[in-house]
Amino acid sequence: MRFATSRRWIAALALAALAGCGRGEAAETDARAVPVDSARPMKLALDAFRAGLPPTRELGGSYAADRDSLVRRFVSALERSDTAAFMPMMMSRAEFAWLFYEHDPQSKPPYELPPEVMWMQGMQQGERGIARALRDHGGRALALAGYACERQEPRGAARLWTGCLLDLRREDGSREKVRLFGGILEHGGRYKFSSYANDL
Repeated sequence: MRFATSRRWIAALALAALAGCGRGEAAETDARAVPVDSARPMKLALDAFRAGLPPTRELGGSYAADRDSLVRRFVSALERSDTAAFMPMMMSRAEFAWLFYEHDPQSKPPYELPPEVMWMQGMQQGERGIARALRDHGGRALALAGYACERQEPRGAARLWTGCLLDLRREDGSREKVRLFGGILEHGGRYKFSSYANDL
């Protein structure tokens, strides 16, 4: 799929990630209707956000067994401009609700960002990131020489790898280091992207 048609997918990414995948899909769609009220205590806000979502204790769906495999799948999808391949590699709304949110610094004082707001902000930033990555790198061979992540941060029982840069070889032999996605979430030996936000 060329970038010209990817705008439809960008909207689909938000809907699919909100709905999650597999069982509980309809229930997750209903959960989107929960209104955002930043004045509510965080526990009540999280309970409302989780309403209808299946309790989730591990990363499911199309996770990777290691970081390297996840990054290679991302690069392969970008080379093919396979927009549908990006959605299963990212944590779902249920995974965000049950595995990620409570352990993120933005959920705690002094930020106390409600889960609905944090989720939607991440989705919007990720949509822009994927659009830029497709625009600048989609549909062409990417000679991946390697990658490195600057930081790993605890997230409860999980770890979040951030500041990841891909090392790409250009046709003239020079190298380019570029950030094409956000964090990588590791939980129980399973890996998914926490976001597709980037700084292109």
